[in-house]
Formats: sequence, structure tokens, C-alpha cells
Amino acid sequence: MLGDMAERGSADGTDGGAPRERRPRSVYSVGTEPDVQSSLANQRTALSWVRTGLALVAGGVALTTVASTADFSVLLDLVAVVACLGGGALAVAALASWAANERALRLGEPLPRPHALPWLVGGAVVVGLVLAANAVIQLVGR
Repeated sequence: MLGDMAERGSADGTDGGAPRERRPRSVYSVGTEPDVQSSLANQRTALSWVRTGLALVAGGVALTTVASTADFSVLLDLVAVVACLGGGALAVAALASWAANERALRLGEPLPRPHALPWLVGGAVVVGLVLAANAVIQLVGR
């Protein structure tokens, strides 16, 4: 166990007296170390956003699969494309949000507002309304 600690470096982030360089530098080169709980909470939040992005991509793939096996309209394919692109964009936004929040924590500044949340909510509302309208049109057309 002691050998494992020597291979990874010490608990304070140093390797034999020389501090390890942490990346991204734009985040870790400013300010002071924040409270560990705050930093870990920021990481968990970012990972939750990434998980939501992956769910959107998986939902888009599922919609494409359903649309290709059944005789559904092109609308499902369009929604699938939007879901996949939105999921990828949400993952990128999660990284940017994590970095901005971590910098704010390190500098002792207020946390920035969540930029992706209004877009995610707006997108969900628009997709829901479009799919509901499509369902009504399909039912009326029968």
C-alpha cells in the first residue's frame, strides 16, 4: 500500500517535492484551493449534465431505430437529430460550466448562472409541443 502511494504521488499533490501540474491550467492556475466539498459538488453537477447529454443522445438513437423499423414520419428522425445534437452540446456546456464554476470557487467569486438550463428547458418544451401537435394531427387524420 505504501508503494502504491509512492507511485501515485503524495496525498498533497506533490511528487518528491515538485508539485504536479493540474489541467486545465485556465482553471487551476488561478486563486486558491476551494473547499473540497464545493469542488466535488461542482464535479458531480457537471457529471450529471454530461449524463443528461448522453441520455439525449441515447434517446435520439432510439428514436431513429424506432422510426426506421416502423412506418413513422420524418418528424421522428428530425427530433432524433435534434436530441443527438442537443446532447452533444449539453456535454460541452457541462464542461464549460464546470470550468467557470471551479474558477469562481477558486477566486472566491459568486457562481455564474447556469447557461445551459434555460436552453434545455426551452428545447424540451418545444420538442414536447411539436410531438404533441404531430400526434393530434395523426389522430385527426385517421
